[in-house]
Amino acid sequence: MRKNLICKFFVLIAVLSATTLNAQKVSDKLPWSVRMTESEMVRCPESWQLDFQPKLKWDYCHGLELQAMIDVYDAYGDKRIFDYAVAYADTMINEAGEIQTYKLHEYNIDRINPGKYLIQVYEITKDEKYRKAIDLLRSQLDTHPRNEDGGFWHKKIYPNQMWLDGLYMAAPFYAEYALRNMRVNDYADVINQFVTVANHTYDPANGLYRHAADVSRKERWADSETGQSQHSWGRAMGWYAMALVDALEFIPASEPGREQMLSILDNVAFQIRRLQDPATGVWYQVLDKSGEPGNYLESSASAMFVYTLLKGIRLGYIDRSYMDTALKGYNGIIKEFITVDEDGVVSLNQACAVAGLGGKNYRMGDYDYYINETIRSNDPKAVGPFIMGSLEYERLPEELKK
Repeated sequence: MRKNLICKFFVLIAVLSATTLNAQKVSDKLPWSVRMTESEMVRCPESWQLDFQPKLKWDYCHGLELQAMIDVYDAYGDKRIFDYAVAYADTMINEAGEIQTYKLHEYNIDRINPGKYLIQVYEITKDEKYRKAIDLLRSQLDTHPRNEDGGFWHKKIYPNQMWLDGLYMAAPFYAEYALRNMRVNDYADVINQFVTVANHTYDPANGLYRHAADVSRKERWADSETGQSQHSWGRAMGWYAMALVDALEFIPASEPGREQMLSILDNVAFQIRRLQDPATGVWYQVLDKSGEPGNYLESSASAMFVYTLLKGIRLGYIDRSYMDTALKGYNGIIKEFITVDEDGVVSLNQACAVAGLGGKNYRMGDYDYYINETIRSNDPKAVGPFIMGSLEYERLPEELKK
């Protein structure tokens, strides 16, 4: 009897190993959006494991990448992808709509970002627990700390600070929630977030937007007169750029102030084109130091810029003359940053793992800081925008892809 059980055990192990091996095969005949999605599913068999997580965490990176995966499901209809994406929501949210590890009182604007993904899940499933969780996340914005001009603090632990990153984390969700729930008075507040952060971070010397600003001018990293951080970080500009095209989609064309967002986006697109590396088609980690010693070509900002340009052109927010920049950028990402292993599993390399300002291990935001932060492969902050940018590319007419 014991011998039979041992034999059955080893047979089961063999079957599971074979299944895993087969699951690792990613066809090179698939579109890049699907290839990258399937590759992530190989690397992280459970969706909560995305972003290299060893334990459960309610996080903006999961929201970013799983939102992209649901978009892939919408485009190509593979239910395995949908089930994978929804598994994270089912793992993190109970029937009462409570979210594991989420703490509203921390007022961390990053925690809002998965709300966009939840809206997609709810619209497909109509499961009430998702709607409750969406409402919970939206309620944070009612009491989230603000500056006197109405700009949301990046986090409660970072008083008086607006970071470009934070616009992506909350504004598109805020705008979509307003549209779906007929909260027409919220549009003005959404627009104000974009205009306010632009006013605080804009650098007239080069037309770029710096990573962040402390309006109290108390932080050591902040300029004593402007409150601005020292540099324009590529991914921060990328977050801001994506936030613009994503939020604009939900703000009515007649809304007062919307033209200001379009004007900001027009400048962002101009700067993206101006700073594109002519040799590779991609962009540098520190934009205002493009091409300087120590700086490097970085994949997350590059993917964010390409997505922004392609979506902005499709929706008529920016001029079609930016198409050449977008296509050169997309092809450059594949050439410069993509590798494929013997099983077809796709990796996206050369992404800055993280960059911030202040904090416990104090970050001054100087040039050496940005170029010496950890660089890694398959960071969701690069993977998610690459999937979304690929979907935009894949819907283009064939003649434009050549």
